[in-house]
Amino acid sequence: MRGVTFPGDRKVAIMEFDDPTPGPGEVVIEVKASGLCGSDLHGYRAPSDDRAFRELAKGKPYETMRDTGPKIAGHEPCGIVVAIGPGVSDRVARIGQRVMIHHYSGCHVCDQCRTGWPQMCEGMVPDIYGWTAHGAHAQYMKCAAHTLVTLPDELSFEAGAAIACGSGTSYAALRKIQPNASHTVAIFGQGPVGLSGTQFAAALGARVIALDVNKERLEMARRFGAAETINPAEVDAVEAIRELTHGRGAHFSLETSGAPQAIEGATKCLRLWGTAVFVGLGKPPVVDFASDVIFRQISLQGSFTFSTNIMEECAIFSVDRGVEVDAIFSDRWTLDQAGEAYELLDRQASGKGVIVF
Repeated sequence: MRGVTFPGDRKVAIMEFDDPTPGPGEVVIEVKASGLCGSDLHGYRAPSDDRAFRELAKGKPYETMRDTGPKIAGHEPCGIVVAIGPGVSDRVARIGQRVMIHHYSGCHVCDQCRTGWPQMCEGMVPDIYGWTAHGAHAQYMKCAAHTLVTLPDELSFEAGAAIACGSGTSYAALRKIQPNASHTVAIFGQGPVGLSGTQFAAALGARVIALDVNKERLEMARRFGAAETINPAEVDAVEAIRELTHGRGAHFSLETSGAPQAIEGATKCLRLWGTAVFVGLGKPPVVDFASDVIFRQISLQGSFTFSTNIMEECAIFSVDRGVEVDAIFSDRWTLDQAGEAYELLDRQASGKGVIVF
């Protein structure tokens, strides 16, 4: 079979790989949709020189990607189970089952793994599909059976691919603050994670203020349920949020971009006792903990993707609330168009892309 790899220097290579065969505790899925994620750009943009890549990747989960040979990219998988290895119960996987894949696999036995959080594994450095193990930018993908999450019949394979990373990440972050119709939520960054956060927060009944420097993304945020939009390149974002909230500030903020200005804004825009949740990876500015945090009694929380249970909950919520999760995809590609797809993603100005089979 053919699979998409990242040789570095903003290049894509489609290589030949053997069709996977499931071992004990494993399954193979026929991939139907595989989303493109902004975090893929780390591998796509990395230097082609292995020494330079290892230095860039040091301390990051994809640091061994090239040491063990090319890996098929794609960590937002969704498809159908087509092969089952020894020891996998039919309660876990069945031929023909529609599934999403939680893209981490740990030791299976520590407290974090047993509660559905293998990315927090205490027993080993977890495998990450699409980085340290083969991912979903190919016709078939092998994975540990315990990473499967059933895709409801009401959702498309593309919706499942979105929930498998970006949309699931925003849902899990919002779940930590539980916004409702009495709350205003300021969402900094309207890339795929921020836009899906806007979708879910609006579905929960919250008033969403969406922020981004890209006008097209702000227009999408309106379509996805944002009550107000703000372009921080044109106005003082914190002051604009206070004007929209009777001078008090937002109850909650969700930061998805990792930009220092956005991280600062997500902290300063809150009212007394507010809570900020941070998803975007970036270098934060210096926070004045006395005046910005302690004296205003605000809470700062981090949120790192989601558990298998939350992934399942996100899918069910989307069905019950009629959230059009797959509307996040503005571009659909074939495997042969992967190079073009990543060129567009690299510009970080459009919506989200997905490879469909």
